[in-house]
Amino acid sequence: MADSTSKGNIIPGMRYRDAPAAIDWLCDVLGFERHLVVPNEDGTIAHAQLTLGNGMIMLGSSQGSEFDGAVGPSTPDGVLTQAAYIVVEDIKALYERVKAAGASIVMELDEQHYGGSLFAVRDPEGQLWNVGSYDPWAEWSGPG
Repeated sequence: MADSTSKGNIIPGMRYRDAPAAIDWLCDVLGFERHLVVPNEDGTIAHAQLTLGNGMIMLGSSQGSEFDGAVGPSTPDGVLTQAAYIVVEDIKALYERVKAAGASIVMELDEQHYGGSLFAVRDPEGQLWNVGSYDPWAEWSGPG
């Protein structure tokens, strides 16, 4: 993985209908940690920052704004337009934790021809998370 003292400079942002539940799931199931969570008075989330290793995501509750419409969980026809990829060291242990949580696994854990293993899972609101042991920062030593 990348040097754990450096910080990623690309931070995905997303909106959730039930951001408090999404935060719990992301932390309890995928292993994110709460860096900052700013609740609104009504219990929704104005802004949250969750970390995993040296990476970070930002999220909040869908509030019906123009921005929310652009970063919501799916298009009106239900098709996702993006997916986050997280690099983990012990992918087998995380895969087992995700299965035990009853998550919707879209792609089973499998070795990839370019290196590492990968599985894909949907969070409770349908966002797609690709989880892999392949570190795109590492030098690739495959064919080519």
